[in-house]
Amino acid sequence: MHAPPAPAVIRGGGPRAVCLRYCAATTAVFLLLLALVADRWAPLTDTDRRIAVAFHAFGVRHPGWTRVNRVLSDHVWDPSTMRALLAVCLLVLLWRRAGRQALWLALCGVLGWVLQQAVKAAVGRPRPHWPDPLATAPYAAFPSGHAMTAAIGCGALVWVFHLRCPGAGVLLRAAVWSLAAVSVAGVGLTRVYLGVHWPSDVVGGWLLGAAVLTGTAALCQPWRTPAPPPGGRDA
Repeated sequence: MHAPPAPAVIRGGGPRAVCLRYCAATTAVFLLLLALVADRWAPLTDTDRRIAVAFHAFGVRHPGWTRVNRVLSDHVWDPSTMRALLAVCLLVLLWRRAGRQALWLALCGVLGWVLQQAVKAAVGRPRPHWPDPLATAPYAAFPSGHAMTAAIGCGALVWVFHLRCPGAGVLLRAAVWSLAAVSVAGVGLTRVYLGVHWPSDVVGGWLLGAAVLTGTAALCQPWRTPAPPPGGRDA
């Protein structure tokens, strides 16, 4: 049985056209945010600081919540965990002979990491500095690697789920979407809570992750599957 396009991209000129539009939109907003960060636009930096100070003060007063956030950020939603999940999914897709989908996962994972490191190096934004830090992190702040990797990883895994399991029930679909949404939002929250990122770093990670996800999807078109051989079954 052929896997149909993901439900969210059936209308509007075909899946590829919709992906290109989403990629263009998220890229444009990301570039605007990048310009504001690079220019140190006062309204943005002031908002970032107010939110970061409020979270840090809460974290200092509530060490139990801080420990929970560290476990979630450093283990459950760590970029290594997300990349491991993508790697496992990629291997399963190769075993199922879904080469186009496996290629897409590999491309969005590798391209996401390369762009993340390139932008961090180019912008060189300092991370928040605290006299009593709740956590530490290397490299520059913008964009958040945790947020970007979660957006790419969870987005790709949800999309593959819809492509490979078109007959999944409503409750299962809702559970998958909820888990992905909580993971993407939650990892961003933990990074700000722990004081290792400004809020705009997290938003930038989400935007660039979405742009990579949809751009590589437009290139690889993972919803396309080869036709089964005459008289045979689809792999």
